[in-house]
Amino acid sequence: MRPRFYRPGRLSPLTTLAIRGVAVLVLVGIALGGHWIDRAGLRDNTDGAVSFLDIVYFTVITVTTVGYGDIVPVSDSARMFDTFVVTPIRIFVFLIFLGSAYSFMLRQGWERWRMGLARHGLKDHVIVCGYGRSGSAAVSELLERGHSPGRIVVVDEDSSRLRLAEEWGVTTVEGDATHNKVLEIAKVESASNVIVCPGRDDTAVLIILTCRRLAPHAGIAVSIAAIENELLARDAGASIIVNPVSFGGQLLAQCTTGPHVADYVTDLVTRGGRIELRERAVKAEEVGRLPRDIAGSQIVRIYRGEQAIEVAQTDAERLLDGDWVIELIEKATGK
Repeated sequence: MRPRFYRPGRLSPLTTLAIRGVAVLVLVGIALGGHWIDRAGLRDNTDGAVSFLDIVYFTVITVTTVGYGDIVPVSDSARMFDTFVVTPIRIFVFLIFLGSAYSFMLRQGWERWRMGLARHGLKDHVIVCGYGRSGSAAVSELLERGHSPGRIVVVDEDSSRLRLAEEWGVTTVEGDATHNKVLEIAKVESASNVIVCPGRDDTAVLIILTCRRLAPHAGIAVSIAAIENELLARDAGASIIVNPVSFGGQLLAQCTTGPHVADYVTDLVTRGGRIELRERAVKAEEVGRLPRDIAGSQIVRIYRGEQAIEVAQTDAERLLDGDWVIELIEKATGK
């Protein structure tokens, strides 16, 4: 996916309202100044004299309505000023008021309704807790693998990070993922998987504990930096533990035996590679067959309950109903 430009720093609602208020005052001031300069072209049908207060009254009434007829322009210049200056000002002021009403009342209500509807439809989604380097990479890979942006929820305390995440079209929740309320807003109880990568091992363990309490059956994958904390993450309820440091070290060490190991592993774990490593349940038509007889894929491991069966060691092991398999698939290349 191509990189996107982002400039942080959005105006607050109060600042936006203040800017619009100043714009209205400037426009009214222009109309007021023009009427005062050309006050000789106005006629007061009540007492015949046009004072400064009459100019203020006439300007505000003319800008906000079409006037009541008690003060009217009589000279050509006054009529042209009302036609070509005051009338556009009236339209701009109306648009400013309409935009403010939409932004601060209608849009907020609409957004609450839309977010409530989107939250109600969340089911079997993926929650990413933490949108740092690991979290953003995880979201990017999920999208590359065909996940719908509407089925990805990013949770982070940093609003600027969430703005970046929203550029991918995903749903975001601003808050601390260690708190029950925040994860309940993300509907963790209906999530299929949770990816935990806050950048700190202690925070990650707390998030796992919170997720496991609210979603006992969800898959929880966590990024842990220190090897000694992996056991804590496992005890907290993590399904999968990834240690980028140790994994990277192991891969670097393995590369000393040959120059192509890293390239092959990258192909396995990323969507952009030529082959894909995929986990799936055994299909009904595959039950009773040998792994080598399954066309279109190469099964390398079978999971039967808590048992992991290496196909290379026992190629005679037939597939059973309820098995899960890890398979290698060669992706078609476009010509």
